[in-house]
Amino acid sequence: MIGYGGDYNPEQWPREVWDRDYEAFGLAEINTVTLGVFAWAHLQPAEDTHDFSTLDAIVDRATAEGRRIVLATPSGAMPPWLAHAYPDACRVDFEGRRHVYGQRHNACPSSPDFRRLSVALAGRLAERYGDNPAIVAWHVGNEYGGACYCPLCAAAFRRWLRERHGDLDGLNRAWNTTFWSHTFTDWEQVQPPTALSEHWRGPNHTAFQGITLDYRRFLSDALLGGFVAEKAAIREHVPDTPVTTNLMGLYQPVDYHRWAPHLDFASWDNYPPEDPSAARTAARMALAHGLVRGLRGGRPFWVMEQTPSVTASRDVNAVKRPGVLRLWSWQSVAHGADAVLYFQLRQSRGACEKYHGAVLDHAGRTGTRVFREVAALGREFARVGAELTGARTPARVALLVDWDSWWAVEMSDGPNRNVRYLDVLTAYHRALWQANAALDVVPVTADLSGYDVVVAPLLHVVKGDFTERVTAFVERGGAFVTTALSGRVDEDDNAFLDDGPFASLLGLWVEETDARQPDVVNPVALFGAEHAARHVFEVVVVEDAEVLGAYGADFYAGSPAVTRAARGRGSAWYAATLLDDAGVAALVRAVLDEHGLAGPLADVPDVEVAERVGADGARWLYVLNHGPRRVVRCPVAGVDVLSGRELAVGGELVLEAVDVLVVRVAADA
Repeated sequence: MIGYGGDYNPEQWPREVWDRDYEAFGLAEINTVTLGVFAWAHLQPAEDTHDFSTLDAIVDRATAEGRRIVLATPSGAMPPWLAHAYPDACRVDFEGRRHVYGQRHNACPSSPDFRRLSVALAGRLAERYGDNPAIVAWHVGNEYGGACYCPLCAAAFRRWLRERHGDLDGLNRAWNTTFWSHTFTDWEQVQPPTALSEHWRGPNHTAFQGITLDYRRFLSDALLGGFVAEKAAIREHVPDTPVTTNLMGLYQPVDYHRWAPHLDFASWDNYPPEDPSAARTAARMALAHGLVRGLRGGRPFWVMEQTPSVTASRDVNAVKRPGVLRLWSWQSVAHGADAVLYFQLRQSRGACEKYHGAVLDHAGRTGTRVFREVAALGREFARVGAELTGARTPARVALLVDWDSWWAVEMSDGPNRNVRYLDVLTAYHRALWQANAALDVVPVTADLSGYDVVVAPLLHVVKGDFTERVTAFVERGGAFVTTALSGRVDEDDNAFLDDGPFASLLGLWVEETDARQPDVVNPVALFGAEHAARHVFEVVVVEDAEVLGAYGADFYAGSPAVTRAARGRGSAWYAATLLDDAGVAALVRAVLDEHGLAGPLADVPDVEVAERVGADGARWLYVLNHGPRRVVRCPVAGVDVLSGRELAVGGELVLEAVDVLVVRVAADA
């Protein structure tokens, strides 16, 4: 079945409300509830006191009602008594201020007291509830993130550095500390990079990028350490039930690739930023789905949270329009989700999320538009979900995401601080998405042998054997696409002293890099059209590559801006500047067409096509319309399982706005 339900907090309500809730859950075909995410204060009201009576009743009721349970450990928000008893459990911020109790995600990841208490509670929960067969997954913590710069973190950072660099000589080489007389002669001299040490004007402005890059890696690992410790405590009592945590998709502070091996399955919370373009929002969600699916080698994932209607954390919180909830939920399934859950099932009465959307509003009504849409979707999932789950997503295109490059390129002193990694990444992904390319989103360490095209925008940091692997990939017949500012620095953020690791593969080297304000455009002639380029303009010397596009302005007018180098049986493509969306789309489409990888509806704006394949070979084609009404030619023969319509390949197909088709492809197609 498709998991359907969400975050449920009955401890906030009297018992008689629970009866009405479960009656409503039955109407909506809700089969899964996430319990206990923020339960620490009532589970452990004091260090030496535990009270499981409320959670016992909550778990017993969900079990009796036949619901699947995702049981959480509550370490996402520590209780007030812990912070007051152990002040070093509270974080120190970037400006060096020790915080007092408040908010959530408020604990220092290096605090031994927080670690001891959170792990102990995770173990108690596992011991008490671990043999309940209704529990289908364990949910550790909540939306890990944030930073701490306290003395405990400083000491832990130094231990982390010893493991990474070995000794002070290795550290000084990695950080190039002969610059500005920074040579460290004792480990105690090393401090976290903050506004009091290496930074000015905020976290992305640092005098020593190597120090800051390592601290970001350390923080990601420190947060992971808490997850791993709680998971280990659960495993002492629960040997098999999968353990996960809710990630946040395209979230810069935590390198999810470092976390991936420790997740039994990946899950994430889908709250896309507001965008006036429905298609851009849809493409961004598809990118995040692909990223999360790629964490576990393409295995199905869960959407652990989405809002059924509206968020509450932004300055302006627009409601989902009719049909959008269904469209976005089916998009999740199309990209590999086997569960689609909500935050929240019942609307909170007070505090900062009292206006956050929910399946049931403050009055618990089942006659609202939101509830009707939730229930209709639940009935669809209940009717067809069993045959869809477990299917994998085939792909011949890989989009590479690299947190080190994301961090490094945005804190580089030069050439242009207006460059944003995510903007460039999403531009290239949108072009692939609009072309209906079957796509995986994977780390730079991924095996490339199963792909025909590899796209790596802003791959600023080059690590390990990547250059050798991507060169072999191209020579075997693959196409590699990268952009300006790629291949500039090593894993310690030190510049390469030659022409860079990609020079031979691309057949060029960079002589100069110009940078201009965001309103300055240099036109690039590419494939018979003119496209706007912004931010950075590399002046390249081509030695062994075909020039496809050229700059149209400034002293380098007429010089190469886009190139293609033939290598072995494949090709390496380079955009020496940051093209506008149309330019990126033209470049990406040329690469896809060379390999025959554009989808059958690639020329229909805003229509998304995705495929999943079951273990038995059954194929499911998902067609989702994020734009206005369209009339297209059906790309496959089969049956739309949502409507029961028989579809013939090439037949006229009407797609209404926010329409969804789930096509069981005919066996002989």
